[in-house]
Amino acid sequence: MTRRENLERLLGTSGTWDYVPAAFFMHFGQEYAHGQAAVSRHLEYFRATGMDFVKVQYEKPFPSSPALLHPSDWSSIRVPPPGFYEEPLKVLEGLIREAKSEALVIQTIYSPYMSAGHATSDAQVQTHLNAEPDEVNKGLERITESMLGFVKECIRLGVDGFYMATQGGEADRFDRPDTFTTYVEPWDRVLMSEAEDHCAFNILHVCDYHKPYATLAPFHSYPGTVVNVPHQMADGTTPRASDHYRDFGRPVMGGLDRKGTLASGHSRRLHTEVARVLADRPPRFILSADCTVSGQTSWETIRSVVEMAHGIGAK
Repeated sequence: MTRRENLERLLGTSGTWDYVPAAFFMHFGQEYAHGQAAVSRHLEYFRATGMDFVKVQYEKPFPSSPALLHPSDWSSIRVPPPGFYEEPLKVLEGLIREAKSEALVIQTIYSPYMSAGHATSDAQVQTHLNAEPDEVNKGLERITESMLGFVKECIRLGVDGFYMATQGGEADRFDRPDTFTTYVEPWDRVLMSEAEDHCAFNILHVCDYHKPYATLAPFHSYPGTVVNVPHQMADGTTPRASDHYRDFGRPVMGGLDRKGTLASGHSRRLHTEVARVLADRPPRFILSADCTVSGQTSWETIRSVVEMAHGIGAK
């Protein structure tokens, strides 16, 4: 069974798969962010680590808009022309051409809320949404329209799915509890639903880069074939992968803390941790970290962890 076939079996509702898949992601640096250099580096990493699918990093953040000084400025946010996405689309096209016969290829996308933070700053978006959310919503709509064009082009090129990152639902993020569900979630769903309508392998990634989460309940009904969520909650607890499998009702990707033993370089402790995670895994599980791992993590370390997962058969 190929890596593609093994993962497709795990994602399906029938049949069995040969082994536990695994995948870890990292940024490769600006010298590998564009063109053939990016294509070659992604392929080199994919083959060197033996991971089970190709996840294409997105290295072209939404354009900065220095004029976003007040909430009322969001209606005139600078939206990039269609050619803005040409570079990442060419990287994806190259990887589909080179790797799709071997494995599933998925494209990273950031949520409209996260892209708004790229246009100004995370703190500024939060402040403006707390002050005048209806004004900011006009900008989020324009961002979503632009990004939807990118998603549709990825689908046209033949991508197998998306790694769909979202933020905005963290603990104490907004003054009003309904700000997330009213102004963030609807735009998430526009992009994610488009992906879900056309692709079989979409990963919902709940990102805690800026802040931790008190609960993941708002995301339980989000689109996504697989879920990848933070390792630790705001109260310091670390739910098991089987807890997330029960709550989300779909395959879980994760198990390892990107800042923990995976980043330490201590192979004995890491392998003990991996063995524990694999022994405690839910039925449909992909071994991974809770987010992008440090670029300092050695490829050999990642390969050794992937091989441990591949040595474990399906439950």
